[in-house]
Amino acid sequence: MSAITPLMPRQKVPALSVPLVGGGTWSLADQTPESFTMIVFYRGLHCPICGKYLKDLDDKLADFAKRGVNVIVLSSDTQDRAETAREKWALENLDLGYGLSLEKAREWGLYISSSNGVTSSGFEEPALFSEPGLFLVRPDGTLYFGTVQTMPFARPAFAEILGALDFVIAKNYPARGEVIDHTNI
Repeated sequence: MSAITPLMPRQKVPALSVPLVGGGTWSLADQTPESFTMIVFYRGLHCPICGKYLKDLDDKLADFAKRGVNVIVLSSDTQDRAETAREKWALENLDLGYGLSLEKAREWGLYISSSNGVTSSGFEEPALFSEPGLFLVRPDGTLYFGTVQTMPFARPAFAEILGALDFVIAKNYPARGEVIDHTNI
């Protein structure tokens, strides 16, 4: 397995393309948002916290659209597991991608976990799967905001992200954390 690659603000993010539940393919290269594309990586069907988290996003999707934000949620789940997640979690509005390779997850700086068996939701964890991450990507394909996690807990709240978007859009606030080599400044 490859090492984790940290993504840097104001730098291009890796290419990303996944099949969608319901048909078709989602590609970052095809996105033309007014403000940002928000990419939400989730653990998979086995994660009950993911279900609640994504349902909250599903309910707020129109609020993100009003701010010019395109949204995709995706995991390394198979098509069957992603379809089951959409139904079980009552996700009515989100574009739901599946089949994220673990190599691609590493390119995005995501952590990888191994199975602990059956979870409290009654679903078995895959042998290997990626942990959560959330990224805001500018229309030019550069990273504006990113967060990755080693656990399913304490993720960024979508209500807070909406509030932050109001500020950064109104103030044209720059991406922070952009210094690559602080010793050379």
